[in-house]
Amino acid sequence: MALHRIRDTHSEPVVNLANLNTAAAVRERCGMVHRWVAQGRSAHFTLAESRLASVASYVVEVTRETYPDLEIPYHSRWQHFATGGVDRWGELAARIDADVLERARMAVDLATVSVLLDAGAGDRWRYREATTGLAFARSEGLAVASFHMFCEGAFSSDPDRPCQVDSSALATIDADTLARHFQVVPANPLVGLDERAALLGRLGKALAARTDLFGRGGTRPGKLVDHFLATSSERRLLASRLLTTLLDSLSTIWPSPLIVQGHAIGDAGRHPAARTGDEPEGTVPFHKLSQWLAYSLIEPLEAAGIAVGGLDDLTALAEYRNGGLLIDLGVIRPRAAIDSTVRHETTSELVVEWRALTVALFEPLLHLVRAKLGLDASFAMPQLLQGGTWSAGRKIARALRPPDGPSPIGIAADGTVF
Repeated sequence: MALHRIRDTHSEPVVNLANLNTAAAVRERCGMVHRWVAQGRSAHFTLAESRLASVASYVVEVTRETYPDLEIPYHSRWQHFATGGVDRWGELAARIDADVLERARMAVDLATVSVLLDAGAGDRWRYREATTGLAFARSEGLAVASFHMFCEGAFSSDPDRPCQVDSSALATIDADTLARHFQVVPANPLVGLDERAALLGRLGKALAARTDLFGRGGTRPGKLVDHFLATSSERRLLASRLLTTLLDSLSTIWPSPLIVQGHAIGDAGRHPAARTGDEPEGTVPFHKLSQWLAYSLIEPLEAAGIAVGGLDDLTALAEYRNGGLLIDLGVIRPRAAIDSTVRHETTSELVVEWRALTVALFEPLLHLVRAKLGLDASFAMPQLLQGGTWSAGRKIARALRPPDGPSPIGIAADGTVF
């Protein structure tokens, strides 16, 4: 693992950014925030952890409705590509003359750009699919829109190989390009259009800077398949290594208002509870989209013959469906009534605390749901999320705040992280 150590020219302590680029760091520092709140030190929330059993029962009910055979797939972008009951990826793969490894590279290419485009779309945006006539919103809409953009060759600079993503093509994508492919017009606005385009541009630069991972002469996310085939003993890969590889290689793409000694930290926030004795103190990493990407790369890597293990090493995704579930079912309790129409900055202590509590409380929730379903340790965090908590969070939100079920806490999203 590459270590990113920074020393300021003044007498400030050494900052080791590698300390933040792990799922273990997410778990550890979110746990510190959880203890802070449990001790009654929070100005924003109290906890009623006895209600976790009720949350588990609700999640089990939703899981059994969706997966009565309890054959629960990973929580990944691949479920969204099949929204509306259409096997879009299967149909595409069947049309393309490519071997198993190239299909796996294509799948990694597609998942990478689609996940990075999968931050909050806003309440008004919809994507209407020409081939089916179906209209989709939010994550499903972003997935279907990015899938068709991929199929149309918008992420490729090679006309003979349209279904790929490469750094040269990413450098040319601007907000107008995204608007055209995502059907954005004044009556159908998408949150953070400029920021999403800028994120793809930074992805292209990051790919080009790491030819050791992403190949030479047309760097692609899909070349990670070749990297892990060459470097994984017995074709086995730990999920924690997958995540750290993504964080180390793509750390420069994230916009971040959190700066430590001149370096952007990425998806993280500040909280006084996060004291480890090591710099950067007070920083709580979440790496929501990076972990979502790691979850979404498991299936393509397994298709290439790489077994991905240690799935419980990754954490819950600190986003508003999972976090909203805990608020709406009374585990996380705001000290004062929260107006859901007020938009809170992602860096605010309230939002940082809420996200950290979500990560920490999903650890015991996993064990409760696993026991209620009568499953063993093969039911891991990605199955809990898919079964699961994300759908349960959406369901309870719609019941409490119809018709669309917005988050119980409003977020000032910019379309790139949350």
